[in-house]
Amino acid sequence: MKTLVVYDSAYGNTAKIAEAIAEGLGTKALHISKFKKEYLKSMKLLVVGSPIQGWRPLEGMNQWLDAFSGSQLKNIKVTSFDTRMKVFFHGDAALKILGRLVDKGGSKLVDPKVFFVKGKEGPLFDGEMERAIEWGKELGKKL
Repeated sequence: MKTLVVYDSAYGNTAKIAEAIAEGLGTKALHISKFKKEYLKSMKLLVVGSPIQGWRPLEGMNQWLDAFSGSQLKNIKVTSFDTRMKVFFHGDAALKILGRLVDKGGSKLVDPKVFFVKGKEGPLFDGEMERAIEWGKELGKKL
């Protein structure tokens, strides 16, 4: 597996975005519970996403990131995304995720991407799925 999109999701919106990014990349999207560290052996790009909850990624995502050793992501390009409401003060899960991926040895491919939901539980704003597919295509071209 050369590229993979891994996500955590509270209300399904982040899962939908992950699937759309994966579609654009021509790869799979997996929930963090389905990820196996063996996948890292042939990995070129790892895209990771979570919704924002309490100004940070979901706790499950934080635990998933904690499970990686110091340089386990060495030689792997990484980037991240989050889903959030369009409000002035919201936190930044994607930036926190990217920082942790880089701390684990990953090499940043591009800046994180943000996708918007209407209210705490969504749904996604119109056009967000299309933006996610396009971002996936862009990521593939940058490899």
